[in-house]
Amino acid sequence: MATQETTDLNFPRRSRPATFGGGAIIGALGGLIGLGGAEFRLPLLIGAFQFSALEAVILNKTMSLVVVSSALPFRTHAVAWGEVIGHWPVIVNLLAGSLWGAWQGSSWATQAHPRTLYRVLAVLLIAIAGILLFGHGANHHGAPVVTGLLQMALGVIAGLGIGAVAALMGVAGGELLIPTLVLLFGVDIKLAGSLSLAVSLPTMLTGFARYSQDRSFVVLRENWAFVVLMAVGSIVGAFVGARLVGIVSSAFLLPILSAILAISAIKVWRHR
Repeated sequence: MATQETTDLNFPRRSRPATFGGGAIIGALGGLIGLGGAEFRLPLLIGAFQFSALEAVILNKTMSLVVVSSALPFRTHAVAWGEVIGHWPVIVNLLAGSLWGAWQGSSWATQAHPRTLYRVLAVLLIAIAGILLFGHGANHHGAPVVTGLLQMALGVIAGLGIGAVAALMGVAGGELLIPTLVLLFGVDIKLAGSLSLAVSLPTMLTGFARYSQDRSFVVLRENWAFVVLMAVGSIVGAFVGARLVGIVSSAFLLPILSAILAISAIKVWRHR
């Protein structure tokens, strides 16, 4: 039966070693560059594992939620909880937009025509590739670019866009949140990483709640073993990748990863 073939982990495209290994490689890449790796997991789910666009987004969001939930406490040795909580106005400012954006982005994804969703995902992958290549790792720290009511308004607008993108792609949104925190709010890059996770968690849960109202959410129940195995691989890979920081140069790695995303975007655009 087709349903049995789709959900069976012995199916060649979704074998246990490939599932764990794919998650581990993606996690290692994310650990190396300081992200969750969901940007790279999405085209893998669509291409190698043959999930539909909406299924891949929902699976990606689930695994991103697991990885991000584990990453926040792991960072307490570098950034104390008190320092994160002390910046609660910034967190609330971004959440004021990102929660709404996540809900609306998830609603649109469940209603969009599959071909349209594939092409939107392809465009977003290209955008992420550009951010990785030209904007990742910025060490700017100082006074925020604007202050007062204008800063708050821009924070809500930025949060709205980031929440929508995160919901559409099933990502945590760190590649967009961290530059926003650094440039708009003048936050130190190390602290920005933890604040990004603090904003991502409720944003992802909001998108998750919206997806759970749609019948497409059944993909989690049918592929729960796949999700668990790849999520575990992602966490293991992220741990290994974090230990390789400083050994592999970002100047060498980021152009390669950006090219991978660009090629993946073309394949997703053409996916039928």
